[in-house]
Amino acid sequence: MMLDQQIIKEIERYIELHQIEIYSLYESVDAEYVTKEMELEDFIENNREPEFQQVLFEFIDRSGLRDPEVYKRAGIDRRHFSKIRSSRNYLPKKNTLIALAFALELDREETDELLHAAGYSLTNSDTSDLVIQYCLEKRITNIHDVNEALDYFSLEPLMG
Repeated sequence: MMLDQQIIKEIERYIELHQIEIYSLYESVDAEYVTKEMELEDFIENNREPEFQQVLFEFIDRSGLRDPEVYKRAGIDRRHFSKIRSSRNYLPKKNTLIALAFALELDREETDELLHAAGYSLTNSDTSDLVIQYCLEKRITNIHDVNEALDYFSLEPLMG
């Protein structure tokens, strides 16, 4: 049995109309995706903050200290410091950053800025963080004194 020519034409028209709808749907999805992608790029561009290394090395430059003075004060070995300086994607541990903050004699706000740039923070729910905050606020910057305070509360030292 052969289909009537009229039915075949109606099927062709039906297909044609629905293909246009599907094509239009894909066009709008693509346009929406491109718009969202552009919005995301704009968001990133407008909200990006300086990277960790940039923040750290600005603090080092402002301190007037040379790299060896900084890493020795912080109790960090030369190779580790070199990795921090040369590996853009490397993020040291939180305690390493805190030791660097003490070595640079950063205040609480500057320390928070440095930690934030690396995705860390000091909290009031952690005893170690509270000892660190106390030392920052009282301007106790000698790493050995800070480690002694941590040890008093049976907490791990910042370095070593």
